[in-house]
Amino acid sequence: MTQDPLVIFTPSGKRGRVPAGTTVLTAARRLGVDLDSVCGGRGICSKCQVSPGRGQFSKHGVTVAEDALSEVNAVEERYDRIRGLKPGRRLGCQAQINSDIVLDVPPESQVHRQVVRKAADARPIVMDPATRKYFVTVSEPDMHEPRGDLERLTEALRHQWRIDRIDVAPPVLAKLQQALRKGNWEVTVALHHDAEDGAQSIIDLWPGFRSEPLWGLAIDLGSTTVAAHLTSLEDGHVAASAGVMNPQIRFGEDLMSRVSYAMMNEGGAAEMTAAVRAAIDDLARELATEAGIDMRDIVEAVFVCNPVMHHLLLGVDPVELGQAPFALATSDAMSLPARDLDLGAINSGAQVYVLPCIAGHVGADAAAVALSERPDQSDDLVLVVDVGTNAEILLGDRARVLACSSPTGPAFEGAQISSGQRAAPGAIEAIRIDPETKTPRFRVIGCDTWSDEPGFWEEVGPGGVTGICGSGIIEAVAEMRIAGLLDARGLIGSAEQTGTERMIAEGRTHAYLIHDGTEAGGPRITVTQGDIRAIQLAKSALYAGARLLMDERGVEAVDRVVLAGAFGAHISPKHALVLGMIPDVAVEKVTSAGNAAGTGARIALCSIAARREVETLVREITKVETAIEPRFQEHFVAANAIPHATAGFEGLRAAQPLPEPSFNAGSGGEGGGRRRRRARP
Repeated sequence: MTQDPLVIFTPSGKRGRVPAGTTVLTAARRLGVDLDSVCGGRGICSKCQVSPGRGQFSKHGVTVAEDALSEVNAVEERYDRIRGLKPGRRLGCQAQINSDIVLDVPPESQVHRQVVRKAADARPIVMDPATRKYFVTVSEPDMHEPRGDLERLTEALRHQWRIDRIDVAPPVLAKLQQALRKGNWEVTVALHHDAEDGAQSIIDLWPGFRSEPLWGLAIDLGSTTVAAHLTSLEDGHVAASAGVMNPQIRFGEDLMSRVSYAMMNEGGAAEMTAAVRAAIDDLARELATEAGIDMRDIVEAVFVCNPVMHHLLLGVDPVELGQAPFALATSDAMSLPARDLDLGAINSGAQVYVLPCIAGHVGADAAAVALSERPDQSDDLVLVVDVGTNAEILLGDRARVLACSSPTGPAFEGAQISSGQRAAPGAIEAIRIDPETKTPRFRVIGCDTWSDEPGFWEEVGPGGVTGICGSGIIEAVAEMRIAGLLDARGLIGSAEQTGTERMIAEGRTHAYLIHDGTEAGGPRITVTQGDIRAIQLAKSALYAGARLLMDERGVEAVDRVVLAGAFGAHISPKHALVLGMIPDVAVEKVTSAGNAAGTGARIALCSIAARREVETLVREITKVETAIEPRFQEHFVAANAIPHATAGFEGLRAAQPLPEPSFNAGSGGEGGGRRRRRARP
């Protein structure tokens, strides 16, 4: 019997089978996918736009045919003709599903748009930008001295600013004569000088004196999100910050899925490169509009990214990063014109600087974290953890710094979780469970009130509670462990074992009910045994990477832990320790660094000296490759326990005693009836 087509939506990861001929919008509604529509499916509002994938998606086990969706119909043709659709986009209310399909729901098509929580850190930066403005007065041409306008501009820069050598591209040269004459032989010149020596390049010029500042973009290009900060090149302040989902998610949620897509589909790497460059261009326009500045004033951009994103940004096939020895096309820092990356929204002469990669799968984002947090200047042994779909980990002090990456996967982002969603208004982001009554209370994004406080439902609004995001599921699992609903192996107890009717039987396993909104047409939010397993795998990879670095340093403990990234700013140290995400340390020794990679990008954007520092720093960092270290697997297995199956941490136990329930398979556990040795909490 022929199966119905399988439809997979990204970035939510929700999937299911629907009869052939079902519209994308109908399929989304059946599967609980966050796809907007306000016109009743008449093809008028365009809120239901989706981007269909094509080719082989090995992660999902499907191959998407060219005719997986119905052909573009008259309604879509009319809308495209009048208002325009982005290339490759389809209207979900019109496109019908013919066969297996992977569909990406872009941010603007989501009812509950993701909150990309990577705000800029307002730390002081010593300003030494690579691009500066210079106001010069140029001598007028003379019939008796036949020199060109460029030569006289060069002479003016040499005499007035002691700048000896300049280069100019033909598009800028074409503006020179008109600018000089319009400015009555006075011009403001933007010069870029990134090298230790060599000529400075004219980025742009304006007639007369131009008081408006020059701007740059500090961009953290992650596997899941792209965050950008529009930064003044005069004083370093951030005028606007914004983020979007990385559109490459539709090709694969994790890095190896994207490498696989490039390997299995001809032109797949170029397709992913085009998608992310277009997203960056759109992000630049959004920031300039929000800040009310001229796009022409954005004259520089700095990128930090992991190696796979690094290669795809530069248009390099990442296939070599999918197999040992994980060779990079280049690990050095790069300076190049923005036009080489098809960044057409900003100044046509803008320059791009890409921070160096450390090695293998430890990329420019880890280098940016090192620049921001400077573990090499720490007097005590510090562990810096930047958590995302791929975690970067640094361990060091003044004596030595080590680094590794760990494939945590998308669970920390809320993906592959039964009630999970990306961080968006209505998503549960924090939760507490009463150890006595086992009753939860929670807080959602966009609402400062807790669910058991007066006014919560009025403040949440008609959108209600929509799901649980990464920080929420992490806290939920940790709270379940604290409340005795979960044993050290990660097994959820039954209602009889835990003493609460919130435990729901699901075959041989159980789930914990957080919120039931079905009577009001909302979702039923639970934590299932599968969710626990997904979090166990993610946190075990993170913990194992940290322990591997500790082995290399020959230490059993660290002095302090710094949590970086969006996760670090939104999860409590206590829950990270209870879950066993990080090595045991006193709770007060765990701090947040916010978006350290983005801060490192801003530092490099504002300072040539910082660029030289990070280029030197990465050469001194020792890279540890988790993929070939046998001890990584040993630590990974031990870390599957909650917190972990290593020596217990007495300080944490004293501050927050953990109960020791043990739920066997016959009463709701999974994995067989043989008793395992219980891990110490």
